[in-house]
Amino acid sequence: MGYSYSSAAVAVSVLVVALAAAASGQLSTTFYASSCPTALSTIRSAVNAAVAREPRMGASLLRLHFHDCFVQGCDASILLADNATFRGEQGAFPNVNSLRGFEVISSIKMQLEASCRQTVSCADILAVAARDSVVALGGPSYPVELGRRDGMTTNQTMANTNLHPPTTDLGNFVTSFAGKGLSPTDLVVLTAVVQQQEAATFFLGDGGQELYRGDGSGTDALVRVYAANPARFNADFAAAMVRMGAIRPLTGTQGEIRLNCSRVN
Repeated sequence: MGYSYSSAAVAVSVLVVALAAAASGQLSTTFYASSCPTALSTIRSAVNAAVAREPRMGASLLRLHFHDCFVQGCDASILLADNATFRGEQGAFPNVNSLRGFEVISSIKMQLEASCRQTVSCADILAVAARDSVVALGGPSYPVELGRRDGMTTNQTMANTNLHPPTTDLGNFVTSFAGKGLSPTDLVVLTAVVQQQEAATFFLGDGGQELYRGDGSGTDALVRVYAANPARFNADFAAAMVRMGAIRPLTGTQGEIRLNCSRVN
């Protein structure tokens, strides 16, 4: 069933703004207001066009952000291609031949470099593109804290360890999410959406059902609540995305602002 953004939008906004303020550290929703005022509109237009051409691209861009944050933090390391120095995360077992959307991010980066050279990080592009994809697919909007910088390393081994297949035991999923500062609630809402690789709309579908055992254990209660209350699902999903976007960002003088998202400067 498709779930559209509901009349609970005001409540969602209040909740996620508060969470963003608590989680952001040095990040800010207005980070590019002076240095690149067209950044957000450029990303939004590109994402809307990409999703209009191929609705499944929205789910792909969301998944890129998720798989980026879960390895070394939200540092755009997922975008780095293999070179003579390292084997990148794209070749990790959970990612190989399954990640999509690199060309969309690359196109956005080229547009931003033309208007605001070496200003907007690839990590921030990923975060905003994920949010705009959710909105384009009919899901809730939420504030994206900005000011992340790009990582200069990538770690295929860590990707193999930190990114679990859908068949992973629920307890291992919970432990993995807890290690990132995320709760079982975050696990349910993020997994339910991110695993919908073929989805052309925003919804709680098979990804949520994989967390439902039907015996009253684990995450059964939450899955039942969300199936009956799309507005609650939207609110919790938006809050989880804010928290996920705050996983170990590089800020200040850490990392760099890449000129090309697929390689370090």
